Amino acid sequence: MSEAASAVAVSEDRRESLTRRMIGIAALWIAILLLGGGFALDRVLTRSIVDNFDSQLEYVLNAMIAASEIGPDGEVRFNRPPADQRFIEPYSGLYFQVSGEGAETFPSRSLWDRRLDASVEHDDIDLHVRNSVEFEGEPLRIVERDVLLPDSNVRWRFQVAQSREQVDEQIAELRAVLIQSFAALGLGLLVMAALQTVYGLWPLRRVRQEVVAIRTGRKSRVDEDFPREITPLVDEINELLAHSEEQAEEARRHAGNLAHALKTPLTVITNAATAHDAKLDDIVCREATVMRRQVDHHLARARAIGRRSSAQARAEVGASLATIERAIGTLYDGVTVDVTGDCDAQVRVERQDLDEMLGNLIENAAKYGGGRVFVTVEKSAPMVDILVEDDGRGIPESERHAIFQRGARLDTDKPGTGLGLAIVRDVAQIYGGSVALGESEDLGGLLVTLSLPAAEEEG
Repeated sequence: MSEAASAVAVSEDRRESLTRRMIGIAALWIAILLLGGGFALDRVLTRSIVDNFDSQLEYVLNAMIAASEIGPDGEVRFNRPPADQRFIEPYSGLYFQVSGEGAETFPSRSLWDRRLDASVEHDDIDLHVRNSVEFEGEPLRIVERDVLLPDSNVRWRFQVAQSREQVDEQIAELRAVLIQSFAALGLGLLVMAALQTVYGLWPLRRVRQEVVAIRTGRKSRVDEDFPREITPLVDEINELLAHSEEQAEEARRHAGNLAHALKTPLTVITNAATAHDAKLDDIVCREATVMRRQVDHHLARARAIGRRSSAQARAEVGASLATIERAIGTLYDGVTVDVTGDCDAQVRVERQDLDEMLGNLIENAAKYGGGRVFVTVEKSAPMVDILVEDDGRGIPESERHAIFQRGARLDTDKPGTGLGLAIVRDVAQIYGGSVALGESEDLGGLLVTLSLPAAEEEG
């Protein structure tokens, strides 16, 4: 593989995939929700198991206290033995103990040779629950309460303890089920998100197939039905194709026009040269001038068509007028150009084309007028009108249409090619504008109104 191909492959690998992005976002969100929900559910269920475990121990503790009394020797005894047989089985995992200051400790037989720690201080007679690791290898859950029994001045501490092994096993089993369930749920949701993403983006793949069919010549338009979210994109693609075809046809037409325009002068020169015409020099100069203005005309149109594709085209009318005003003052002595109106207006035209159009109009006004030129800029949304007036003889209404023909000139005493107004009209039309001729009410000469699309306000 060549270095260029490798670079392209690496570039494609680094491109972000819309499918991967959507699945990744879904996976992240699913993970966050499942982790948060799983953690909350684990806390609730674990708390429920522990509370149920504590409730059983509290029930046993209250039953012990209810069955307790003070014997003749001042010690605590039960008027009925505890019902749970585990209290008499050594190291059974369920224990009780009654202790008091200055009194002999009363333990369950299940404690055997061990004793529960009763050194934890309590300043009340409320129920207290705690975990303990005082027995090696046997973590305990202890509930305890200090009680004042009738006929006794001793504060007796009643304690019931049970191994946490059972509750820990229940919690571990619960967490295993939660993890497996949430993992299966997360996988299922991720698969569903992936299927939804692939199915949702499938119309875009169909659009790509349609574009490939257009590129290979099997179709000329995207003509399949698509969901309403994709339809605007399809419409824009078809509009772009129509625009490209229009530009291609326009280019072919201009190439044909240029070829046709050059064919006649070349034929005249060839015939004169073949016949050894004595005026060959004059004929060559005349026909070369014709060919040059035709080439200039078509080049101006080609430049405007090429620049028109830029959606960011923007030019300030005042800046162009200031540049042209300085140039006219240098070229034509005694000519004054007065500019008024909204000179800050901007048009959707490339600056070079705007300079060329305004330059042609103002130069014609200066060349054929009597020395005064008025330029007025007016906004009439969605267009900007630029009015150029002079104090010359003007153009009769019957001849105004003919003046737009290439090479048409009403005053042959002035130098020029006769392409000025034709170029201005063609370039203006390319940008969606227009040129109109009239009579100046103030100066009495020609009034040329150039209308161009206004540029959208920024910000």
